[in-house]
Amino acid sequence: MLTSLQNPLVKEIRKLHQGKFRKQQRQFLLEGTHLIQEALAVDYPILVACYTEGWAQRYPDLAQALAQRVGRVEPVSAVVMESLATTVHPDGVVAVAPQRLANQPPAVTGLGLLVDSLQDPGNLGTIIRTAVAANATGLWLTPTSVAPDHPKVLRASAGQWFRLPMGVVEDVNALVQGWRQQGIQLVATHPNARLDYWAVDFTQPTVFLLGNEGAGLSPDLQNQATLAVSIPMHNQVESLNVAISAALLLYEANRQRQLSQRQLSS
Repeated sequence: MLTSLQNPLVKEIRKLHQGKFRKQQRQFLLEGTHLIQEALAVDYPILVACYTEGWAQRYPDLAQALAQRVGRVEPVSAVVMESLATTVHPDGVVAVAPQRLANQPPAVTGLGLLVDSLQDPGNLGTIIRTAVAANATGLWLTPTSVAPDHPKVLRASAGQWFRLPMGVVEDVNALVQGWRQQGIQLVATHPNARLDYWAVDFTQPTVFLLGNEGAGLSPDLQNQATLAVSIPMHNQVESLNVAISAALLLYEANRQRQLSQRQLSS
């Protein structure tokens, strides 16, 4: 059992609390039973796993699965576990996983999202969770957005992080121009848009452009959208949370697609 905070492995894992080390090592942390379960469910690779004896007693089958599928598994003391985790009250398991190999998700075949300069990890995690629930096929982030492997992003995604292809795109303009050339519908929200979001045909390949919590979508991306839509609101409400806006757009698109499929099969 690892009991020292000076252990080399403990020190290396603790470095992953910081974004610059996650980027350098191309690794990130999985914290908590649910994230471990979801990673194993989709065969996402895990490099190292650490857990307390109490956790192994509560989840013997999961501890055995880690022992069989992870190259290095280390029991640790409760004190060490508290230092490894970024949460205040860790439930007893932390793992290290490699970052995604692909820098960009595959081509748009259904619904996609481009997230521009989003800063709040809770918002990004919620968007990821909602995107999976609404059958989106990919998510792209600009370099100025919160890192997709931020611990709070993974927790807010409720484990759905592993099920949505995503990537950080350096040349956003080239990506968007490529989409335009392919005829992909690029939809941005704007308070003054004349078209309500539910009046748009979302059964064709579509990417929703989502902006920063405070500043909104950058003017450049707003101008590159092929369509602007509004989300009607009470006149005393200035705006909606970006994750809520994403949910409304995604679920309207999903509703239309399911209706279209039922009509084709009838």
